[in-house]
Amino acid sequence: MNFDYTEKTQNLIDKLQAFMDEHIYPNEAIYHDLVHQSENPWVTPQLMHDLKVKAKEAGLWNLFLPSEYLPYGAGLTNLEYAPLCELMGRVLWSSEVFNCSAPDTGNMEVLAKYGNSEQQKKWLEPLLNGELRSAFAMTEPAVASSDATNIETSIQRDGDEYVINGRKWYTSGAMNENCKIMVVMGKTDTTAARHEQQSQILVPLDTAGVTIVRPMSAMGYLDQPVGHAEILFENVRVPASSLLVGEGKGFEIAQGRLGPGRIHHCMRLIGCAQRALDEACARVEERIAFGQPLSKQQSVRESLALMYCKIEQARLLTLKAADHMDKYGNKVAKNIIAAIKIVAPKMACEVIDEAIQIHGAEGTSQDTTLSEKLAYARTIRLADGPDQVHMMQLGRNLVQQMSAKSQ
Repeated sequence: MNFDYTEKTQNLIDKLQAFMDEHIYPNEAIYHDLVHQSENPWVTPQLMHDLKVKAKEAGLWNLFLPSEYLPYGAGLTNLEYAPLCELMGRVLWSSEVFNCSAPDTGNMEVLAKYGNSEQQKKWLEPLLNGELRSAFAMTEPAVASSDATNIETSIQRDGDEYVINGRKWYTSGAMNENCKIMVVMGKTDTTAARHEQQSQILVPLDTAGVTIVRPMSAMGYLDQPVGHAEILFENVRVPASSLLVGEGKGFEIAQGRLGPGRIHHCMRLIGCAQRALDEACARVEERIAFGQPLSKQQSVRESLALMYCKIEQARLLTLKAADHMDKYGNKVAKNIIAAIKIVAPKMACEVIDEAIQIHGAEGTSQDTTLSEKLAYARTIRLADGPDQVHMMQLGRNLVQQMSAKSQ
């Protein structure tokens, strides 16, 4: 693996860094105030729409979509996209500026890969243009959704329609006023083989029988203006043409969706952690304790050193995973994808927590973004599969591989 970025990648890094310096960092506090002072916290501020226009004009748009989806995306590999996604991760809301935010990225990949021409025309193209937002409805409150085969939401064929009944929660994106479409996972056949019972279907938010029960907080944060919703589906009817691919393909689609999604989260978390370290380094030079700057304290220096080591380890592992995905495909790279999903969120939690400690009381306050970043990092230890599931599967795979070698 070549550890130097290509000229193409470095040019994009420079371009994105310049955009962040000119348009994102100066507006970070302003955007936060606009969201939290709005009468309706689920309305995206005009500032975001203005920044999207600038990002399009700068050619920094849909950077996440690889070459097989041209002309929709930028045609970057996972390895090329990694440092760009990391830069966006330094400011939690900035990914949306470049149309690279979850859950839209995953939904766009699903529609690009599995959607038919009608579905792509109606939903993918507006998403690619940043004209609307979307949601992904998979997790359920009544069952352990870390095992996706537990999902109980019913999707039953009735003539030319499907009827959906069930309850979802932490449906990311669904609270936003501009969210118009959901990708919903449920069961079409409970008698089929375990991984062939599930299907995925497109459900517009304004469909009769869809009720947003409440916004769900994550570690005390509602994540305005995007949000995570609890949603009730009561005899929701959509045309049979809304089904993605076909009955029984839901698990296959989910696995294809979550591979890139997991690595994108890890890339963003590295950006979160790196910025926390940068801010900690600045803080220890400014703050005087016991007659000298904190940077002179041995324990503080050791903390900074360990934070740096943890970030570098996670970054290198993530880049290796991206490289393997590009060269061998997501299925072959599943072990290292599992490894980064275990390592990166835990690393970010530890680094951000230490940055809060270095900042003292201010680190827990609204005057920094550290506590919000810690909430995000801690939540990702559960999102797209909890640590324990990835460890269980990775350990199983390693044993199987060793057994195969010894035979």
